[in-house]
Amino acid sequence: TRMKSSRSKVLHELAGLSLVGHVVRAVAQAGAAKTLVVVSKEGDAVVEEVRRHCADAQAAIQDPPLGTGHAVQAALAELGDFDGDVVVLFGDTPLIRPENISELMRGRAKGAAVVVTGFYPDDALAYGRLITDKKPNMDDGIYPLRAIVEFKDANESERAIGFCNGGMMAIAGEHVRTLVEAVKDDNAKNEFYLTDVVEIAVENGLSCSAVETPPDDVMGINARTELAAAEAIFQIRKRQQMMEEGVTLSDPDTVHFSYDTELGQDVTVGQHVVFGPGVKVSNNVTIKPFTHLEGATLATGAQVGPYARLRPGANIGEGAKIGNFVEIKNTDLGAGAKVSHLTYLGDANVGANANIGAGTITCNYDGFNKNITDIGEEAFIGSNTALVAPVTIGKGANIGAGSTIGKDVPDDAMGVTRADQRNIEGWAPRYRKKKQREKEENKKKK
Repeated sequence: TRMKSSRSKVLHELAGLSLVGHVVRAVAQAGAAKTLVVVSKEGDAVVEEVRRHCADAQAAIQDPPLGTGHAVQAALAELGDFDGDVVVLFGDTPLIRPENISELMRGRAKGAAVVVTGFYPDDALAYGRLITDKKPNMDDGIYPLRAIVEFKDANESERAIGFCNGGMMAIAGEHVRTLVEAVKDDNAKNEFYLTDVVEIAVENGLSCSAVETPPDDVMGINARTELAAAEAIFQIRKRQQMMEEGVTLSDPDTVHFSYDTELGQDVTVGQHVVFGPGVKVSNNVTIKPFTHLEGATLATGAQVGPYARLRPGANIGEGAKIGNFVEIKNTDLGAGAKVSHLTYLGDANVGANANIGAGTITCNYDGFNKNITDIGEEAFIGSNTALVAPVTIGKGANIGAGSTIGKDVPDDAMGVTRADQRNIEGWAPRYRKKKQREKEENKKKK
């Protein structure tokens, strides 16, 4: 409801990936042995999305939803005899990193039965407060935790505490069932709060800890404005990562990355370039301004743009060149091939060192099926040519400008479909006189 959307909040995307997808990827990278998602009874789409990134993920139904503690109770029922530590995360925190989970486990390794993430926000607002025994000599970022106090229940001195609950929690496998099952709903909302496990653990003589986490890492998304803010943070991180790994960004603030963009060393990216999902770029590639790439692979030394569009399945060979206003989809472009401007190549195979002239199009769709165009090595396709698929242009073949080619052209042959040119002597001045008379007659009528 807060997102004003027909989709579940966690299915909204950041950098080309759903919010929950970011969380599942972080979980996998942190080395989790098992992944389980808790959803409402209408959560099939969320489960499907989670399994896109973790095929063997389990699902638990929380019906009706009665708080975070109740969600974990539903999860435990699906875990069977699993006896490992349990980490509880939220599907709307896309900026989480694997290191955050590792920090929770570092707290567990030091003996705490429950470890909670804490952070220092610029404005504590109504966050729950972490009551810790933080001492000056504690410099490892792990602090003994005595309680989590919700803002509405906190007194004045507790509200003055700046260390807030980040939500993520790790619970020892040998204690998780006992602690979570002890959570009750005796509160104003009649809900089961997971935060109660800290108090329950302390009452049972178990130690608890809080680990400090950067505020951005635990940022939750509850509105589209927050989604935009998280996108901006992600882009800053990704740009920094790329430059540290040897990529030149001519104007970093104007380059947009996806979650899975891969760029090699000595890649140069111009202004206002957009990387959609699934782009892999090798070393020494130049991507000029205002280029859009998605699902494309670029080999070493390729050049693309400006104003080019590479769609899914575009595989650009080593040293190939793609110029302005060229669109390529589901096409293998051979090494050294050139497509300099104003061209569409779809569902095609282009051989090494072929030259595709301006205005060339592959007519790949017949209204029912997509058909393949094969262009051989070192072929030359003249400007303003239509290649009607399925069709094969042989190795070293030449296609005359302005042709519509619907039949195969053999190796080293010339294919041309232009009509013979006819010149009419003296036609132009006669035409101009005729038009001038018509113009004068029209003026008299007015």
